[in-house]
Amino acid sequence: MDKTKQILVGKIVAPQGIRGEVRVQSFAESPSDFKKFKIQSSKFSESDFKFVRVQPNSNVVIAKIRGVDDRNAAEMLRGVELYIARDALPQLADDEFYQADLIGFDVVRDGIKIGVVSCFQNFGAGDIIELDTGEMVAFGGASVDTNMRVIYAK
Repeated sequence: MDKTKQILVGKIVAPQGIRGEVRVQSFAESPSDFKKFKIQSSKFSESDFKFVRVQPNSNVVIAKIRGVDDRNAAEMLRGVELYIARDALPQLADDEFYQADLIGFDVVRDGIKIGVVSCFQNFGAGDIIELDTGEMVAFGGASVDTNMRVIYAK
């Protein structure tokens, strides 16, 4: 599948137990959304991925992948990114957007263009815009003009 038509929704971060289950860090609005997703990955097909449970008050999803039956096999999947098709996402209101849609937008601070969005990061303290220059800028408090394709950072 074309990467521009995929949305990153999670990443396998660790094995869970001894029967091959994996812990998935969810990037979805709600980890329970994984029940609705048709997960895609370069390592397995969507029919192989099965939602098992969501950890309460956490962004962790426990999943079972067909053919992964022990901890060693699950460990080999650490770092695998999980995607869904872009067209599987619901339509948004005019004033809403998906972060993936902001890739390529100019970022302006104090009237000066400081770079172009290359990706978003989140290390636990909030979303961060990573620019093509390598600089990282907090996304919190920024305003987005989707018509002009500009993010105004604080």
